[in-house]
This record gives sequence, C-alpha cells and structure tokens, in this order.
Amino acid sequence: MNILHIDSSILGVNSVTRPLSALAVRRLVAENPGAHVQHLDLGADPIDHLSGEQFAARGKTVDPVLQQFKAADVIVIGSPMYNWTISSQLKAWIDRVAVAGETFAYTAQGPKGLAGGKRIIVVTGRGSSMLDARYDGYDHQEPYLRSVFRFLGIDDVTFVHAQGLALAPDARPEIVAKAEAEIENLIPPPQPIAA
Repeated sequence: MNILHIDSSILGVNSVTRPLSALAVRRLVAENPGAHVQHLDLGADPIDHLSGEQFAARGKTVDPVLQQFKAADVIVIGSPMYNWTISSQLKAWIDRVAVAGETFAYTAQGPKGLAGGKRIIVVTGRGSSMLDARYDGYDHQEPYLRSVFRFLGIDDVTFVHAQGLALAPDARPEIVAKAEAEIENLIPPPQPIAA
C-alpha cells in the first residue's frame, strides 16, 4: 500500500490538522505494516502555482507531483479552513493532479474520472463550526474537495472535522480529542491474532 500524507497548514507547530493527519497515517500504517508513506508538506515546501507555461507543457514533461498522486492508494490530507475554503497551497497541489488525459478525460458522455480506486481521508481544522446554522452556505471546503475528487473518479472520501476552535479560548482540547476519537474509530487498530 502506498500512502500519500499531505499537510497544507501554514501554522507549523500551532497547526491542529498536522497532528491529526499524522494520527490517521500512524493508524493506517499499523493496519498495513508494509505500507510505504510519502509526506508532502505544502506549508513548509509549497508547490508553485500553475503557470501558463507549465500548463502548456502538460503531457510533454513528467510532473513528479502528478506521478506521486497516481501511485498513491490512500491519501491523507490535513486541510485547515482559510476564509471558508482550502488553503492556496492545497489548491496549487490540486491544479497539478487534476490533469486531462491523466486523472480525468472528456468523453462524448461527459467527463470521466480516471483516478478511481483510491481512498481519501481529509482532516479539517475550522475556527467556526459549520454545524451552526448561522454559517449555512459558508462551507466551500468540504463540498469543493468532494467535487474535485468525484470529478477525478474517487468516491471513497471521508472527512473528520475539528471545528469550532476559535469559539472559546479553552475549546481546542475537547475538539481535538473528539476528532482523534473519530480517526481511531475510522481506522481501528489491528486485532491480535488468536493463538
């Protein structure tokens, strides 16, 4: 199994999503001991935004970011919500992996995803809570990511939200603990083999 671990927070050690995405990866590795993990830190080492020249070169050059995505069986993404959507760093990554003829195709019947069979786990960090009716319609993070991955042919997408982090000064420990429990339920530890 190939696991691609993506962090897109710009907050370094203050990030909520980084330790949570790392927990998900540790659980996956424990469940699949032979797994190979590649870590892509878009906050510390961002990918350049796609230029017209790079766009024109698609199909003529090998993009290691695209190849890394195609090789992954499972992708774990730490995605903080910035201004109601994903980080620009994560968007730059998406622009490198959503490539006609590689991960999707246009057909007479409409677009067809070519990257199916992958599992994606997205761990989000949100200052507000999208469970609050006052923020109805504000979430452009989860719907956008679901749309992108569905367009690429990936339907196995799970979200774990750590949300409401800015609503109270002491909210973080409880919110993080709840997200950790969700991850542990999502990826339970391997059961010992009975003797």
